[in-house]
Amino acid sequence: MRILLVEDQSELAGEIRRRMRRDGFAVDHVGSVGDALEALRAHSYAVAMLDRRLPDGDGLAIVPEIRRRQPGSRVLVLSALDAVDERINGLDAGADDYLTKPFDLDEMMARIRAALRRPGADAAPPIRVGALEFDPATRAVAIDGRPAVFHHRELALLEGLVRRAGRVAEREALASEIWGFDEPVQSHALTIIVSRVRARLQKLEARVDIHMVRGVGYFLCETEE
Repeated sequence: MRILLVEDQSELAGEIRRRMRRDGFAVDHVGSVGDALEALRAHSYAVAMLDRRLPDGDGLAIVPEIRRRQPGSRVLVLSALDAVDERINGLDAGADDYLTKPFDLDEMMARIRAALRRPGADAAPPIRVGALEFDPATRAVAIDGRPAVFHHRELALLEGLVRRAGRVAEREALASEIWGFDEPVQSHALTIIVSRVRARLQKLEARVDIHMVRGVGYFLCETEE
């Protein structure tokens, strides 16, 4: 699941990115309104996290573009502007939530999870392939009804494949969803994660397999019992 973080304080942005990546989110970080608008034109995001005081304007100026291009995205404002009227302005501008600085990273993650659970963020029913079931709203994985826990990057890969079940997911798209556009990635890293997830699915008897399309990408499909 991909997140857009718009924050010009590099130290805070680094803390947020590390925490979100630990929880399995791919994070694209930019530091200005202009760069955020460029990112929105190039990629789709489940959540956009916006600072208010940016070098080239108020982060709220990004909200109309999000609503126009990606109406299903959730918007969380992260700002030191903590007066009641500022919070009201942020919510009236179209934000789904408003968190004032300084904030606790655990609370930030809880608010993101809550936003993603609300109708409209991702109201799709659980996706089932073979014995594997993936809930898009909670990102929970189960095999024959039993919960299965995956490492955060493995989960990001599995999510990308399940959402495209039966269709080929291009390598570049999967890598972008796992790591984000500003994180260095070794060329063989995706292959390693695919191998780990494939082996884990076989061990759990998920009745699915990951196939490679040489030079293109991978796809997930059900196997015969």
